[in-house]
Amino acid sequence: MFNLDTFKTFSRAVAFGAVAVSAIAFAGTAKAAPVQLFPFFQPLPPLAAPQPFQPYQPYQAPTYQTEPSDDQDAVETPARFRRQTVAYATREAPGTIIIDTPNTYLYYVLGNGQALRYGIGVGRDGFTWSGVQSVTRKAEWPAWTPPPEMIARQPYLPRHMAGGPGNPLGARAMYLGGTIYRIHGTNAPDTIGKRVSSGCIRLTNDDVSDLYSRVNVGTKVIVLPMTERRAELGSATR
Repeated sequence: MFNLDTFKTFSRAVAFGAVAVSAIAFAGTAKAAPVQLFPFFQPLPPLAAPQPFQPYQPYQAPTYQTEPSDDQDAVETPARFRRQTVAYATREAPGTIIIDTPNTYLYYVLGNGQALRYGIGVGRDGFTWSGVQSVTRKAEWPAWTPPPEMIARQPYLPRHMAGGPGNPLGARAMYLGGTIYRIHGTNAPDTIGKRVSSGCIRLTNDDVSDLYSRVNVGTKVIVLPMTERRAELGSATR
């Protein structure tokens, strides 16, 4: 017959044995690898040594090497060809450009008996011209397309050259009427005061930029003939 007291005594023994075995197993595991009750708390890394104070340095944009070019700064322009205000008697209105071909000067009329004088390079023998024109177009760092007549004489010339420091037209150009002629800058400033072009009027890049800022489309341009060779006009006033 089933004895309830005996069963209860047996159950207690079994339960006690199970607890004892679990405790032994837990103790062995704990010795092998201690259990971290709060594994999400990690030790802080050691603090780095303080860095010495560096003063603020403003951002410096990177520099890029540009194509080397001849510039007016590389050539000493003779004093008489440097830009200057001079006494100049004329009946032409202020703002008029007068090109003194024989003396290689360009005058920008200021009025009141004064003009701004620039040294220029002009056409070589057989390529000078004269007359009255007007500025019909202006361009900064103009491209150059030699006309067919020039290519026929100099077939080695490029058919087109983009604007830039190496371009023969220099920093600025002012186109004269419907002709092939221009007032322009140059990448050969040593030619100022000389007769070397195919009829165009050239100034240093610095001077042509100054003139360009004063001239508007429609400005009257008078080109004196080479045959009117006369004494140098215009005495410096400053």
